[in-house]
Amino acid sequence: MKTRFILIQTSHAGNVGGVARAMKVMGFDDLVLVSPRFENVLRREETKQRASGAQDILDRARVVSTLQEALEGITHVCATAMTPRDFGPPTRFPREYFQALLAPNQSTPLGIAFLFGSERFGMLNEDVYRCHVALSIPTNPDFGSLNLASAAQVLAYEWRMALGGYGANGEVAYANFEPLGQERVQADAKEIAGLIGHWQESLVRIGFLDPLAPKKLMPRLQQIFNRAQLSPEEVHILRGVAKQMVAKDAIKRID
Repeated sequence: MKTRFILIQTSHAGNVGGVARAMKVMGFDDLVLVSPRFENVLRREETKQRASGAQDILDRARVVSTLQEALEGITHVCATAMTPRDFGPPTRFPREYFQALLAPNQSTPLGIAFLFGSERFGMLNEDVYRCHVALSIPTNPDFGSLNLASAAQVLAYEWRMALGGYGANGEVAYANFEPLGQERVQADAKEIAGLIGHWQESLVRIGFLDPLAPKKLMPRLQQIFNRAQLSPEEVHILRGVAKQMVAKDAIKRID
């Protein structure tokens, strides 16, 4: 399964290197940075020093300008947010959530991403709303602040263990999941974002959504679509519905 770590607007170069090291220790190698604070952060000396042997992760890492670009090919998105958001995804502890996600009776994601917000202000609500779950690491209630790289290490460990961990000989072990038959292809997060944008535009056009007072309609729709685990064909159908709503409204206005 594809596993991606995404750092959004990271402000400390050392944390980028620390996350790369945390990933390599647990056998993951897909790192994407969204609009980091510093240019050439992957080549900064502090980044390389903190990576401490994980230079190959930095060499392979990508820098993109938007979260939507970073989520291409991902079907399941996990926020790391200690504070639950109204109308956002459910908040769960990593261990219990990973066990449920990989249960034999569940459809296994084709790609999973862990999102980490800026060290200065965490994750934006709009980014959390795009996720299927908000993972909250159980910490001391009197002091729950975790360094970015430390949080990444905890999640990388929990995810690796959920996948089966490593055997005594150092080889990757895989959890004994029951076969589910033919895998159902899910639309990735980029396709779902396009669907949400299309529906938002259409709902405004037909007067169902007031852009000046949107309340929480779009985050609620986002969660509905996330739970539905839509296929690309279903996304195409729903976008067709949105297109037809606007077309019918235009004809009505002409009449």
